[in-house]
Amino acid sequence: MRLSFRDIMFRVWYRYISSVDRNAEVLFMNYGYNDSREKLNLGEQDLPNRVSIQLYHLLASAVEIRDKDVVEVGCGRGGGISYIARCFSPNTTLGVDLDKKAVSFCNRHYQQPGLSFIRGDAQNLKLENNSCDIVISVESSHRYPDMKAFLREVTRILRPGGYFLFTDFRKDTYMEDLIRNISQSGLIVIGHRNINQEVVAALTLDDGRRRYLVKKLTPKILHNTAMNFAGVIGSKTFKSFVTGKFIYFSYILQKGHPDI
Repeated sequence: MRLSFRDIMFRVWYRYISSVDRNAEVLFMNYGYNDSREKLNLGEQDLPNRVSIQLYHLLASAVEIRDKDVVEVGCGRGGGISYIARCFSPNTTLGVDLDKKAVSFCNRHYQQPGLSFIRGDAQNLKLENNSCDIVISVESSHRYPDMKAFLREVTRILRPGGYFLFTDFRKDTYMEDLIRNISQSGLIVIGHRNINQEVVAALTLDDGRRRYLVKKLTPKILHNTAMNFAGVIGSKTFKSFVTGKFIYFSYILQKGHPDI
């Protein structure tokens, strides 16, 4: 699968943020999740990133993580795996990302016992077979050229009975391919749902902060492009979630035991 222009621009955008965010104001780069019926109590340090954290919490609270070995593939700026390490008491947490600047930032910025970061390719992970209990992927896989290879790697590194906690988005016309890839992966679908409504609510709630960061971190000539990547109200990205042209989903998948 060839990368689209949008995917290429996303990669450039992430690397750009790693270069200019010297004050570590951007620790999350997902569109977030907000359900007014659910109230997540957060410490003061996490409040600015509430909606992005709530997306991680949605996944992490779906299974038992305490004392487990957890890997996040596509960890970006590390805020999500750091939150899980702090709040869910895993045994170990490892963030993997392709971008070396992001990994260098994470290793400098986070100093938590049991939390580490390495550079790695999601489609060719340098991790041992059956080496972790839980794999997490948040809003990263839409940029991978080979989704089948990624799912093979997830299955390979998971221990029998382990979970793949997965959330991301696709164009509506690409969902059939994704569903087919998942069904052919050998992973068991424990649960899945469409969360477009909650993502739109998150983007609406977080709109002011996103606009502020775009204006602060990018030159004026890039504001329109950056606003679209940020999903601000009125942007093409925001409208695509509202209309359902983009489908935002979450999955809980499990690796079966050999005798199942």
